[in-house]
Amino acid sequence: MNKTVSGFSKLSKEEKINWIANTYFSAPQEAIALIKKYWNADPKIQQLHDDFIENTISNFYIPLGVAPNFLINGKYSTIPMAIEESSVVAAAAKAAKYWATRGGFKATVINTEKIGQVHFIYKGEIEKLDLFFLQVKNKFYEDTASLTKNMQKRGGGILDIALIDKTNSLPNYFQLHATFDTKDSMGANFINSCLEQFAKTLKEEALKYALFSETEKDIQIVMSILSNYVPNCIVRAEVSCPVAALSEKNIPNSQEFASRFIQAVQIAEVEPFRAVTHNKGIMNGIDAVVLATGNDFRAVEAGVHAYAARNGKYSSLSHAKIENDIFTFWLEVPLALGTVGGLTSLHPLVKLALEMLENPSAEELMQFVAVAGLAQNFAALRSLTTTGIQEGHMKMHLNNILNQFEINETETHLIKKHFKTHPISHSAVVDFIANLKK
Repeated sequence: MNKTVSGFSKLSKEEKINWIANTYFSAPQEAIALIKKYWNADPKIQQLHDDFIENTISNFYIPLGVAPNFLINGKYSTIPMAIEESSVVAAAAKAAKYWATRGGFKATVINTEKIGQVHFIYKGEIEKLDLFFLQVKNKFYEDTASLTKNMQKRGGGILDIALIDKTNSLPNYFQLHATFDTKDSMGANFINSCLEQFAKTLKEEALKYALFSETEKDIQIVMSILSNYVPNCIVRAEVSCPVAALSEKNIPNSQEFASRFIQAVQIAEVEPFRAVTHNKGIMNGIDAVVLATGNDFRAVEAGVHAYAARNGKYSSLSHAKIENDIFTFWLEVPLALGTVGGLTSLHPLVKLALEMLENPSAEELMQFVAVAGLAQNFAALRSLTTTGIQEGHMKMHLNNILNQFEINETETHLIKKHFKTHPISHSAVVDFIANLKK
């Protein structure tokens, strides 16, 4: 069967679905029914979702959960989390409750600088380019005045523009390296629009510059694009308390627990294989809040992991210490987030999530996200250094296993009762169900 199609984007939604169903599925009508089963019952909301991306055929649902009891900078909040992985929301909520009685979380935004670059090729004398840049630098600001006007009214705009010589890395390669403050918007469209105007101004002014030869005037723009690496858009989240206050049911010896916890963090600081999984746990919390609030979690992931490797070796994002008998656990992460623009004003559940957070500014959202990451990391490390990670995770995962089988309410009760005192694994559950059915 021919599995290619021309003009797919021009087909109606029904035509797209019919083509997919008839091309790829042995039971086309069942496939169509399943696709349509997850449409929103409200046609207006479904149309809104259809318009988010191209070639939409249905909605792919991810659970939206909440983690309550987060005491952050002296104020209680409930954090929305969109994620499909078992135990993440439960772990965050448990960590929130734990630290609420020990002073809560402290969060601070260190900086909010974002970056964009015009990448270009210049074949000529570097001294001439340096002089040219100094003479036309103000022109970049003048030519983007119409773009920056509204952003400046909100206190943001272009912070600086620098000429960067990258010829040691690639022949004839230079950058216009610009820094921005976009206030409560993520600012991708704003930054990219400014960069494209910078590129246009650069070429136009080079053609008029008397000191350039004809070759030097022919500046080649490769691309103009923001960077998702924002090492100067940093938020810090931390918890601390006396070592003795760490005690709870699963932590009878607080000094021993603190020591093992710090050792676990130190291993992630020096061992990349451990650091990746360690940081993935942090991103469980970060991504869930980023997604729930309509921000770009892929951009956040890329930037955070680049930051984790900024010193030439991939390492832990979080750190821990004991000083003067005080246990402190903290992380610093780069987060370029927005609370206006994009999906924040379009997606109904994103608007709900932001209202749940009491309509935060971008800086306040950075704090919520960083705290969720730290809470998730604490919960994971507490489990790893005490009972082990699988006990709690598999209890949460049991529901996912049971949903794969047709079992009634009585059988579900018996299964859950059995596995309260027995190790949980997929094979063990399958065997128990088989015996139960007999």
